[in-house]
Amino acid sequence: MAEDLENQENDKVIRIDIDEQMRSAYIDYSMSVIVSRALPDVRDGLKPVHRRVLYGMLDLGVTSSKPHKKSARIVGEVLGKYHPHGDASVYFTMVRMAQDWSLRYPMVDGQGNFGHIDGDSPAAMRYTEARFSKIAEEMLADINKDTVDFQLNFDDTLQEPTVLPAKIPNLLVNGSSGIAVGMATNMAPHNLAEVIDATINYIDNREITIEELMKFVKAPDFPTGGIIYGYTGVKEAFETGRGRVLMRAKAEIEMLKDREVIIVTEIPYQVNKAMMIERTAELVGEKKIEGISNIKDESNKDGIRIVYEIKRDANASIVLNNLFKQTALQTSFSVNNIALVKGRPQMLNLKDLIMHFVDHRHEVIVRRTKFELSEAEKRAHILEGYLIALDHLDEVIKLIRASETPEEARVGLMEKFGLSDIQARAILDMTLRRLTGLERDKIKDEYAELMKTIEYLKSILADEGLRMQIIKDELTEIRQKFGDERRTQIVHSAEDMSMEDFIEDEEVVITISHEGYIKRTPATEYRTQGRGGKGSKGSDSRNEDFIEHLLIASNHNYMLFFTETGRCFWLRVYEIPEGSRLSKGRAIQNIINIPKEEKIKAFIKVINLKDQDYLENNYIIMCTKKGTIKKTSLEAYSRPRVNGINAININEGDQLLEASLTTGSSEIVMALRSGRAIRFNEEKVRPMGRTATGVRGVTLGHDKDEVVGMIAVDDPGATVLVVSEKGYGKRTDIEDYRVTNRGGKGVKTINITEKTGALVAIKNVTDADDLMIINKSGIVIRIVVSELRVMGRATQGVRLINLKGNDEIASVARIEHEDEEIEDAESHVVVDGEPAGEGDVEEDVEEEGDEAADEETNEEEN
Repeated sequence: MAEDLENQENDKVIRIDIDEQMRSAYIDYSMSVIVSRALPDVRDGLKPVHRRVLYGMLDLGVTSSKPHKKSARIVGEVLGKYHPHGDASVYFTMVRMAQDWSLRYPMVDGQGNFGHIDGDSPAAMRYTEARFSKIAEEMLADINKDTVDFQLNFDDTLQEPTVLPAKIPNLLVNGSSGIAVGMATNMAPHNLAEVIDATINYIDNREITIEELMKFVKAPDFPTGGIIYGYTGVKEAFETGRGRVLMRAKAEIEMLKDREVIIVTEIPYQVNKAMMIERTAELVGEKKIEGISNIKDESNKDGIRIVYEIKRDANASIVLNNLFKQTALQTSFSVNNIALVKGRPQMLNLKDLIMHFVDHRHEVIVRRTKFELSEAEKRAHILEGYLIALDHLDEVIKLIRASETPEEARVGLMEKFGLSDIQARAILDMTLRRLTGLERDKIKDEYAELMKTIEYLKSILADEGLRMQIIKDELTEIRQKFGDERRTQIVHSAEDMSMEDFIEDEEVVITISHEGYIKRTPATEYRTQGRGGKGSKGSDSRNEDFIEHLLIASNHNYMLFFTETGRCFWLRVYEIPEGSRLSKGRAIQNIINIPKEEKIKAFIKVINLKDQDYLENNYIIMCTKKGTIKKTSLEAYSRPRVNGINAININEGDQLLEASLTTGSSEIVMALRSGRAIRFNEEKVRPMGRTATGVRGVTLGHDKDEVVGMIAVDDPGATVLVVSEKGYGKRTDIEDYRVTNRGGKGVKTINITEKTGALVAIKNVTDADDLMIINKSGIVIRIVVSELRVMGRATQGVRLINLKGNDEIASVARIEHEDEEIEDAESHVVVDGEPAGEGDVEEDVEEEGDEAADEETNEEEN
């Protein structure tokens, strides 16, 4: 008996290998997490919980046109029908889909407290309400047309979709993140319009390369904006599915009252603003970041605004670089494009993601068309029965009246007229009003229209090209309805020199304001106007600022910037931040790494720094305040460094004043504060190396004399304009200036008296230019050059403006002429001064003799 019991117990014990059991159980668990929880489907870009929330909301009918419904009601619907997990997981999923700083294109339209970018939690679900956003409806469009497969829910009582039809490429435009077992996904959001353009081009050309797709999808586009700094990580992510994207806050250095401040208006994606500010304050307290006196969070419903007040003795640029280095103002987004493809996790590049979306949409179109064709044929079948009955109306009525039961009538109709069971039932269900003449015509018209629809649906199923055209048309419609501008700006770092291969070499307009704000704008934004047009406003600069320089360039050109200490900095045109025609641009100091105390005195557009012939046949001429001039081959500036290179050796007490690009044969005119100017041919200055000091260009009249400007002239018909500090000025033909050797004292260019004051500016102008005259009091006045007549070289000139009190002219800028009136609201120029009136007359003086005026000295090179 005991042996029998022992044998029975042994029969219940199953001997297994513990290693094999653990391995098998862990794999089952991990695959369950991967497929059913953590990773998105490549087709609709959703994880199961997101899909169930959207489908549950559809069940409740909370579309974008219906009133909001309590979040608790929606959560209960999803929990009870499709997602038997914690209510918090469902609610916070819905909350995230409503946050415009979490999703680039939110799927839920929330009402109430749905949290904050500072990390504040949303209100409880009993307080908040929600409904679909308009774009979410496009995710579920046609779901009732057998476009996707359904599966049983957790208790096998209901059906739920395994994937959504997804008219939009949601995985690319909204991204996704999730941690599975043994793997994770982290996919960046992108701009909808860019992704759709790339998708359409992929449909047109299946052999398109990732490189070509990147011309459309330029980089991730984060909902919080900010800046992507450097392109290497973006390129790797697009090509391989894995990469590291460096994100920076959008920060500007501005003057506020008497000190510099750093203003942050956009922060990197997924950064908690409050925690970032708190951590920065800790670093300041620990002396790890120095130079910040106060941090203020001035953010409101209109947007983010964080103000870092800089100490008086600190350099704002250095402080900003330290903030980028040590705080979340600069962070990275590690792209890891893993998604489920046919139930299996795969690493996907940009082309893979687009390909799988197009394949999904193609399947949806096919299934939708088959469904619509089936429905149309069913309806046509019934209509055919109606038409048969109408053609034999009297016989049908007689047969029905003679029948004892409906079943007898149905069988009789089928036997006598060859009708199907469905047709016979439909005829028996007809109302008497359908027998009127008008209703009979409607049935015939409906049948004719239905046959056209059937023919069209069959043509769709027979022609893949037509199906692809439908996908393109639907995507184009989505782009028109929901497409918007990029929020995240792309700034290319110095390591991105190969980036020109990925950037179209289109023509752009570069504008630099008087206060040093720079931007580039596609030339297409400046519309072509006929003669007499009012022109296009070129900037929305602040009241005291204006556009001083406007250049036409292409993205592959180069810009050289020269500081007063003689250093040269180098930028590709495409590295200049892009801005709209009306935007202010960014401060140059924020783009190139120059010390706070240095100012940019000159900039030069260069077409190519790689063409050896171009480099050898062009030169850069520089002059300093103390009269030194230097000529260097452009080739010397073809190898840039991030921190700049020495362009000229500046002696103590001197500073760089001007720099110009020449071809080696220009006429150089240098003007002195004492009212004299010297003209000599550029060939008088031999080329030197970058580190040379230069040679004597002009001899100063006295110890307090200095050079106020230099022009390089190639046009023999050019005119020279000079302006004195008390408002006098004039235009003179360049031929009035006799060509001499460099190093002389020059000739009189304006008759300097106590009434005119010293010379402050010399410009090469034409009738197509305007002048901006800036007074020391801050007043800015615009003058049309064509209204100034050309007069003699040694005259006193005419009064250009009436100055008040002891005011003097600080500087003069040449700008392009506009035909519109200069008004405060339109031009943003403060016109507080007065232009010269009609009573101001030209005052001439006798020219000095050549012996005194044209005195020359030939100095040896320094």
